[in-house]
Amino acid sequence: QVQLVESGGGLVQPGGSLRLSCVATGSSIRLYAMAWYRQAPGKQRELVATITISRDTNYADSVKGRFTISTDNAKNTVYLQMNTLKPEDTAVYYCTRGTTYRGTFYRVTDDYWGQGTQVTVSS
Repeated sequence: QVQLVESGGGLVQPGGSLRLSCVATGSSIRLYAMAWYRQAPGKQRELVATITISRDTNYADSVKGRFTISTDNAKNTVYLQMNTLKPEDTAVYYCTRGTTYRGTFYRVTDDYWGQGTQVTVSS
């Protein structure tokens, strides 16, 4: 069973930056597409960024140009670099693995969600 552990969240002022990390154990990330989701209080979990097996990237319109997803296969880690943060980016961020087909990300449904990492953007 794969385990994905997110870290790197925190409190940051608007306009600031954070880099989230997600370390995978029990599975090699090079075999999967990877993604970051987020869930704000009272809202549904939403897809933020994806990276395919061939390492093409895709982003939600709300974060395009500000967030960058990347991987380090040697460390079995996925990153989310977040710049120019806004209060509306406040959420718990989760990483997950899956596949992509015709531009759509499909999560491995048997995986459990990790605990996520809290990002709070506030002055």
